[in-house]
Amino acid sequence: MVDKQEIIRYWRAVLLLEDGSLFTGKGFGYKCTRVGEVVFTTGMVGYPEALTDPSYKGQILCFTYPLIGNYGVPSYAMVDEFGLPVHFESWSIQVSGLIVHEVCWSPSHWSSRKILHEWLHEEKVPGIYGIDTRRLVKKLREKGVMMGVLKVYDIREEEPDIDALWQMLESSLRYDQIDFVKLVSVKKPVLHKADDDKGLVVLIDCGVKLNIVRSLLRRGYSILRVPYDYPADKIMEFNPIGVVVSNGPGDPKLCKSTIKCIKDLVEYKIPTLGICLGNQLISLALGGDTYKLPYGHRGQNKPCIDLLTRRCYVTSQNHGYAVDPVSLKETGLKVWFLNADDKTVEGVRHEELPIIATQFHPEAYPGPNDTSWIFDYFVKLVASKGQSP
Repeated sequence: MVDKQEIIRYWRAVLLLEDGSLFTGKGFGYKCTRVGEVVFTTGMVGYPEALTDPSYKGQILCFTYPLIGNYGVPSYAMVDEFGLPVHFESWSIQVSGLIVHEVCWSPSHWSSRKILHEWLHEEKVPGIYGIDTRRLVKKLREKGVMMGVLKVYDIREEEPDIDALWQMLESSLRYDQIDFVKLVSVKKPVLHKADDDKGLVVLIDCGVKLNIVRSLLRRGYSILRVPYDYPADKIMEFNPIGVVVSNGPGDPKLCKSTIKCIKDLVEYKIPTLGICLGNQLISLALGGDTYKLPYGHRGQNKPCIDLLTRRCYVTSQNHGYAVDPVSLKETGLKVWFLNADDKTVEGVRHEELPIIATQFHPEAYPGPNDTSWIFDYFVKLVASKGQSP
């Protein structure tokens, strides 16, 4: 790998947005050019988890917190009792590119095995630093998320051709035109066996965060991850006691096979939990509608109100789409949680069937554990065979 001082001295980067905005800074990670939807997260910690979250597939992620990389990067080899990596939400970086104000070159933490630059370089992900991320985020909040192109280069080798980058940006497919779920889902069923096996839960993998799997395993349930397009009849052949529809990237309306599967599963009246994208897919399967948020909800400090108890929880979130509450009128679904900031739907539950879903992430990681009880509630639904616990 190139010497750190050479990277700092010679590597540069440009970020071009679809509105014509151009940001110039220093480069790190991998020298290449990537196109993606530019989004931001307000999380102050948890960059190893965020960068490996499959829900960020196809996106160039900007951290609003100014210093990233200060506790380094741990090893994928550090696993828990289930063989899942402790510090990551998948086995690779999922973002298309990274944007930070300042990157740390000398991290300090007992679990650190490499610096952020080395990790991005190994996984061929470009990064830009030294730009005004506050200006960028203000622009995204005012105009909404935009497509962008990020180029990292060495000034000793080349200079960026802005016209060529603009042509690349214009000719690329937009984020909501690509079915990213098929890129992050498992290709065939994968079994995660619990020590205290209370039964089998089938997880429809649309890009699941590994802590969702871990949260259920620690409650004593074996998990069978199946591909996003697995049919309902094949799922039921495994005789599951519950179904989970995971988080994932992209426009939920592109997930037609998953929506059909959920629609078919409803007929079996099996206890079902949806998380993030799963919340949107369940709503669509039952006749509801979804829409794109201007700049989404991404961070670890999002307040959500439980309409049954009026309690407010601090939640971890990563989504760019939401459920239209008006569209739920004839679906049997009722709004369960509301976002305290903008009153968007953060969860639904069925009036008669054992179906619950949250738009936020009850497994957190990174983030608060306030809503981990959602898994306990689902476990009670499973134990009571679909009757209200």
